[in-house]
Amino acid sequence: MTTATTRPHPTPRKSRGRSRVNWTLMMLLALAISGYFVGQYMTGSLQTLGHEKVGLANTYAHRPLPVQAAFYVHITTAGLALAVGPFQFVTAIRRRRPGLHRRLGRTYVVSIALGSAAAFVMAFFSSAAVVGFFGFGSLAVLWGWTTFRGYRAARQRDFPSHRAWMIRSYALTYAAPTLRLWLGILIGVQILAGRGADGQTMYETAYAAVPFLCWLPNIVVAEFMIRRRHLPGLRLSSG
Repeated sequence: MTTATTRPHPTPRKSRGRSRVNWTLMMLLALAISGYFVGQYMTGSLQTLGHEKVGLANTYAHRPLPVQAAFYVHITTAGLALAVGPFQFVTAIRRRRPGLHRRLGRTYVVSIALGSAAAFVMAFFSSAAVVGFFGFGSLAVLWGWTTFRGYRAARQRDFPSHRAWMIRSYALTYAAPTLRLWLGILIGVQILAGRGADGQTMYETAYAAVPFLCWLPNIVVAEFMIRRRHLPGLRLSSG
């Protein structure tokens, strides 16, 4: 009796093309945000930038020196992780340049080890108060944890789990671009709703919603991508 074997269906060319376009857009946005994220704070002191209402400068300008140091560590390392991350998912680099893939991976892991610890310190002083502490604090912990799990899986040569955990890790790294996208959307909604508030008030109202909104949808999308690629889901990942 002959047993028929089922071969996996090749990925349609249209689907591969769409994936390349999506990856390119994601990479360009990541590079743009990482450059802007770091660059805007390199033009002056936190006190000067705080007076000019630049980003989060005013929130941390008058904090203790260790907190200001954590702020600079975070923006630098998070920007680096955001820029390096997309290249970890390039199949050509992974297969043809494994040494480069490992070096980029170590850079990514070290950046997040420093950046997540600094982000957790910053969460205690968030301008979004309690919501900011729990939202950004949870993000910092999960960011470090998922990256550690991905690193450990690679060391154990469990590459399917490594890929799954790194997808989760980068989804959390990508909270930086999605935070800014949500800010734009939420401010736009307030404008369309006809709220007569000034720009600063609308920004603060929008910012109060993003400590969780900037990363929860990301991790849901990441889990969908993991399962679509038949990688180990959270229930199947070893402890």
